[in-house]
Amino acid sequence: MTASTAPAPFAAAFAEPAGSPIRELFPYLSRPGMISLAGGYPSPSLFDAEGLAQAARQALLQGAGALQYGATEGLPALREALALQARERGMQAGAGDILVTTGSQQGFDLLVRVLVEPGDTVLVEVPAYPATLQALRLAQARILPVPMDEHGLQTDALAALLAGLPADQQPKLLYTVPNFSNPRGTLLAAQRRQALVRLALQHGFRVVEDDPYGELRFDGETGTPPPMPPTVRAVGEQLAPAGGNPVVYLSSLSKTVAPALRVGWMLADAAVLRRCAVAKQTADLCTSPLTQTVAACYLQSGRYPATVQRARQEYQRRMQALVQGLASGDSGIRCSRPAGGMFVWASLDTRIDPQKLFDAAVAQGVIYVPGKAFYPQDPDLHTLRMSFAAPEVPQIEQAVQRLRAAVQQAG
Repeated sequence: MTASTAPAPFAAAFAEPAGSPIRELFPYLSRPGMISLAGGYPSPSLFDAEGLAQAARQALLQGAGALQYGATEGLPALREALALQARERGMQAGAGDILVTTGSQQGFDLLVRVLVEPGDTVLVEVPAYPATLQALRLAQARILPVPMDEHGLQTDALAALLAGLPADQQPKLLYTVPNFSNPRGTLLAAQRRQALVRLALQHGFRVVEDDPYGELRFDGETGTPPPMPPTVRAVGEQLAPAGGNPVVYLSSLSKTVAPALRVGWMLADAAVLRRCAVAKQTADLCTSPLTQTVAACYLQSGRYPATVQRARQEYQRRMQALVQGLASGDSGIRCSRPAGGMFVWASLDTRIDPQKLFDAAVAQGVIYVPGKAFYPQDPDLHTLRMSFAAPEVPQIEQAVQRLRAAVQQAG
């Protein structure tokens, strides 16, 4: 008998991989009566089930085409519908400028695959979306944080960071969620959008503008949503030479229509789209043509604007319930009012032990995401993210009461 040989080792990036810190909270969600402020899930009560059912029936009536493989770049009807969305957001786009992806997360993963090699420098606004950090760690990138404040990514700090980097450590990418960022909920100021594009042009890096929440702007004092600043991609169209826009725009239907469609999209120059399409061929060949057809039928139905309007209004109610609930009395948790999106970023009194608070909150029947999940290094442990999107207002009010009880227990 010959001695057995150990299996070949895993790739270095997967030798000791860390899972998503948010998805690893899922076991807590199965506990009876648990109220979750953790996952950034849209509210099931806001899904336009009737409109999606009509779109699904229409898709199936189109015959075998919706059930067959499709082009890697996406179905023409959906690409045109998404290009129309891009134009409505102030960007230049035709169907040929769009790559349909299986969620916007795949779009970022494709960009990392085609642009980032081990050791390459990538800049990320901090606090950052954890799945972005996860993708970059698996790509063995060198992640450098760029701080944020209440107006979004601090471009002055970015300029200082870039000026201090040696030539062989200049970044390949910068990742930002400029509209109601995950997790901080900030809106990047218009002048900073211009400064960001100018720095990208000066230093030769691409900007990944991830925009799943931009349509979820809340009403202002006048009772209507204030105008949005131009997308970073649109600023790039104004400032960059022809064909040299450094901004890749990502978006998704997950937060406004339904996550289960898994329809995201990328708007970029032809060189980037071609390489990402080749990378996508090896990942999934194409995003499901059936769900693409459903999405195209839904967008063509005219129901989308009303669906987004309902979501804006309801998320604003839920946000106010959470923010006002935490602000009344001494909750030990401080947060600011986001102008849109799905998240509230909060800080804890330094007298509170963060781990004790989390354990006490779970015991009280409420869960959130501790802030350490959103930092590539040196986390601010006295922070946390709460999502107001999925729970109804009465649940949010109950969650605030449970958080107060947890603070008393932990303090």
